[in-house]
Amino acid sequence: MQGRWQGESSLLIRGYEAQRAALEDIAQRYGVVEVEGEACLARGGVWQEGAEGRGLPVLGVLPALSMRDLGDASFCEAYGVRYPYVAGAMANGIASVEMVQSLSQAGLMGYFGAAGLEISTIERALARLEVLRTPFGMNLIHSPNEPKMEAETVDLYLSRGVRFVEASAYMDLTLPLVRFRVEGISRSADGRVQTPQRVMAKISRVEVARRFFSPPPSAMLETLVREGFLRPEQAQMASEIPMADEVTAEADSGGHTDNRPALSLFPTICALRDQMQAHYGDQRILRVGAAGGIGTPDAAAAMFAMGAAYIVTGSINQACVESGSSEVVRALLAQAEQADVIMAPAADMFEMGVKVQVLKRGTMFAMRAAKLYSLYRDFPSLEAIPAKDREMLERQIFQAPLNAIWEQTQAYFAARDASQLTRAEQDPKHKMALVFRWYLGLSSRWANQGDPARKLDYQIWTGPAMGAFNAWTEGSALAQQEHRRVVDVALQLLYGAAYQTRLQWLRQQGLLGRLGPFPPYRPMDHETLLRLIASAS
Repeated sequence: MQGRWQGESSLLIRGYEAQRAALEDIAQRYGVVEVEGEACLARGGVWQEGAEGRGLPVLGVLPALSMRDLGDASFCEAYGVRYPYVAGAMANGIASVEMVQSLSQAGLMGYFGAAGLEISTIERALARLEVLRTPFGMNLIHSPNEPKMEAETVDLYLSRGVRFVEASAYMDLTLPLVRFRVEGISRSADGRVQTPQRVMAKISRVEVARRFFSPPPSAMLETLVREGFLRPEQAQMASEIPMADEVTAEADSGGHTDNRPALSLFPTICALRDQMQAHYGDQRILRVGAAGGIGTPDAAAAMFAMGAAYIVTGSINQACVESGSSEVVRALLAQAEQADVIMAPAADMFEMGVKVQVLKRGTMFAMRAAKLYSLYRDFPSLEAIPAKDREMLERQIFQAPLNAIWEQTQAYFAARDASQLTRAEQDPKHKMALVFRWYLGLSSRWANQGDPARKLDYQIWTGPAMGAFNAWTEGSALAQQEHRRVVDVALQLLYGAAYQTRLQWLRQQGLLGRLGPFPPYRPMDHETLLRLIASAS
C-alpha cells in the first residue's frame, strides 16, 4: 500500500511491548508507518493515498476485526446469537442445563446433551431452558437400536416448541428427524418457504452431508402426509428446502467420530455446499461449520480462515465447571495431553462396530470395552464364552455374575423399550450385546457421578483438542479447573482467533517481522477481556 500519514506524535505506538498491547485491541484500526527506518503502529491521524506528499510513509494497514465477523454474519442472524460459536451437545447431560443457560445469556448457541437420557429427564431440562428469552438448542441423536426413543424425543420437542436441534451420529435420515424439520412448514407472502425448526447436522462423511443438504426424501414426506403430520401442499414445500441449512464438518473429535483430518474434510464439505447451493439459488443459504480439534485460538482462526460459518467446540466444554461431568472427571481432563485419547466401542451402536474417542489416561475403560467387543464378535452367546473369560468378565468388568447383570438389563429395557427383550429371547447374540451394553452405558454415568468405586471404568468422551487446550492455558488462570467457565473459554477462543487473524494480515503484508514477531494470544484476565470485548461491540 502506498500512502502518507500525518498526525500527532502521540498517535504513534513505538516499542515492542506497547505495540503488542495495542494489537490486543482488535476494535482499533491501525496504520503501519515508517519512522526513521523503523516500522510502528499509527492510530487515527490523516491518510493520503500516493507515494508523494507530506507525512510518514505508510507501509500497510491493519483493519479492525469484530468477533462476530470471524464467521458468517447470516448464521448469527438466523440463530439470533451474537457470535459464530456453538457449544455442541455432549450426551447424558454433560452439556448441561447450566452450561446451555450460561451460553445462551451470553449470546452464544449451546445444545443440551439429551442423548442417553430418559424422556422425563429431557422434559425436566426443557422446563428449565424454555424460560430463557435467548436462543438455545437440544440434541437429537440417531438411535438405530431404539427408534421409539428417537420418535418420542421428537414428539416432545415439537410439543414444547423447540426450534433448534443438533442432529448427531446420523448415517441416514429418519422419519422422526424429517418430521421435526418440516412440521409447521409454510410459505410467506413473497413465496419463500419458511420452517419453524432448524436442524444443524454434525457429519464426517460426504454422502451424509449430501443427504442433509438435499430435500427430505419424497417417500418420507408421503408417509408424513398419510399419518396426518403434513398436508399435501406442505409436502410440496418441503421438497424445495434442504434437510439442514447448516452442516457441521466434524473432524477428529471426542465421542462419535471418524477421526477425519479437518484440512481435508472441511474443504470437501464446502465444495459439496457450493454444488448444492446452485440447486436452491437465493432461496436458501447453505452454511458449513467446523468441529473437532478446536481447542486453541490458532485452531479457531484456521477454521474461520478456511471459510467456517461457525465453529463448534465439545471436549473443552466438558472440562468447564458448568458441565454435567464430575469434579474427578474435570481433574482428569485438565491433566490430559493430546496423545491421551483412544478409540473404544460405542454403547449405542455396539453391534455395528461403531467407536467413540475417549480419554485413555487414568481409566481402563477402552481396554475393557474392546475386550467386550472381541467376545461379542467371536462367540454366538453368553453361554458360549469360555469359562476363563466369563470369570474375568464377572470379576473385573461387571463385578457381578452375568445372570445378575441380565436381570438388571431386563428391568431397564422393560421400562425403556420392551421390544429389545423380545428380540433377545429369539437371538442369544442380541442378548449378549444388551448385557455388554450395560457396562458401556453405565461407564459414562459412573464418570458423571464421580463414582469412586468405578474410577478405572470411567468412559470420558474427549478428543486431542483437550490436550491442546491444556497446553495453551498452561500458566494462566484457565489452567485451573475451577476457573474454567464455558462462556469465558468461548470468548477467549474467539478473541484470540481475532487476534491471530490480524497477526496473519500483518504477515501477509510482509510486516510482521518488522513489528514483531509477536507472541500468540494467551488467555487474558477475565475482566480485561470483557472490557476489550465491550469496546469492540
